[in-house]
Amino acid sequence: MDAGNSKDGESSTPLVESNDGLRNERLIPQLFTSVPALNEAASYLAETTSYITRCFGDFSEPSSSRPYGQEMVTFASQETRVSMVGTHMPSSGNLSSASESTNVATDAPLIFDGTLRRSDGDSFQSSNAVIQSAQTSQNGISIFQGLIERARKTVRGSADDIGWLQRAPGMPPVEDGTERFMEIIDDIRHGLHKLPNSMVYLLVPGLFSNHGPLYYVSTKTYFSKMGLTCHIAKIHSEASVEKNAKEIKECIEEIYWGSNKRVLLLGHSKGGVDAAAALSMYWTDLKDKVAGLALAQSPYGGSPIASDLLRAGQLGDYVNVRKLMEILICKVMKGDIQSLEDLTYEKRKEFLRKNHLPRELPVVSCHTEASISPAVLATLSRVAHAELPTLSAGSPAKLPVIIPLGAAMAACAQLLQVRYGEKSDGLVTCRDAEVPGSVVVRPKRKLDHGWMVYSPLNDDPSEVDASQFCEALLSLLVEVGEKRSHERSMKYE
Repeated sequence: MDAGNSKDGESSTPLVESNDGLRNERLIPQLFTSVPALNEAASYLAETTSYITRCFGDFSEPSSSRPYGQEMVTFASQETRVSMVGTHMPSSGNLSSASESTNVATDAPLIFDGTLRRSDGDSFQSSNAVIQSAQTSQNGISIFQGLIERARKTVRGSADDIGWLQRAPGMPPVEDGTERFMEIIDDIRHGLHKLPNSMVYLLVPGLFSNHGPLYYVSTKTYFSKMGLTCHIAKIHSEASVEKNAKEIKECIEEIYWGSNKRVLLLGHSKGGVDAAAALSMYWTDLKDKVAGLALAQSPYGGSPIASDLLRAGQLGDYVNVRKLMEILICKVMKGDIQSLEDLTYEKRKEFLRKNHLPRELPVVSCHTEASISPAVLATLSRVAHAELPTLSAGSPAKLPVIIPLGAAMAACAQLLQVRYGEKSDGLVTCRDAEVPGSVVVRPKRKLDHGWMVYSPLNDDPSEVDASQFCEALLSLLVEVGEKRSHERSMKYE
């Protein structure tokens, strides 16, 4: 390019010389820093980024472990080392400003050909300035690329994972048992109970149940009044799935050895995942001791809430969302962050690739849909009484907390509906709660995730309550087991 042409007394400066040794990929950074308006905007962005970096500097991790973890830090450090005003080549006007910024005192015009040269023959190298300018511009572009990638991953969320079990090849189909379930509900409402006394019923609670003193209590009392033996599994609700699976296995063996009766399991939420893990991992030891498994509102395929909170590479990494969840679960709840991580789609896929429920095991899975009406969002019904540890060291006392669970579940259900277009009970989508090969119950009544274990304050007396709902699920499970047993006997004959 010829730099000798001028217009209105102003010299025209080339952006890139054809034989200046620069590679073609540096063209965009040079263009970015060659326009004064963009240069001012980049300077302002650098100052803002530097400020944000200082605010979140303690949360940064080495770039070797996180590909985008140091975009802001890198850009800010480049901005402090290199003066963007002093290293760019203006596209028009007198080049004396560039000469002053590089401490070159001369009145002679400058010529750019890979070096800055005065007309009297003296020259000085500007390669370092050009390289630093290109690196600064490339770092600036990498910031935008990293932020765009994080934003894309954050916005996309769990859209590709929800319902993955239904799309997985080789999975057995489900059978719709909703009609028969409603018939059993009607029989129970009229005083006809079909649960046999020849089995022991084990209720497996879900996540955070250790801090809910009323979790499953009413259902256990209801079963005991009917003369049925019922237990609540004593597990740490915030422990990992594999740890709870081992404890459930030991609990089943203890019940069987003490009563000589087979066990029928009903797991709610994560409790269903824990119970299914116990049967899939230890089926050889438990196949003669277990009669069936019912899962109510369980994230068998995974949970979008858990995945969206813990997924790496999101914008939330800048404020350490995962660290906040670790503090809540590990420090406040005295649990293990693995309990929540085990419910992510990634962990569920990994677990189910290695562990499958046995085909001969009778399984019933149930999911519901929460109401998202404005009336529910504003109500304080379905109140949960939680107990959290006090902050004083060494004190065993508990701090009671009242949670408007109905309103919280309605808000979460509305969020999942708007973001993913998925129906849910507030925490678990309907598609992720269906276990392949199971008899599925899909009630039309609007029930949120906490309704199964926490009785509402203003529940409709004309409707079935949570205890009767659990009885109907287990009654259906008994029928499924009897049908499977009859089919096997016919096959052998």
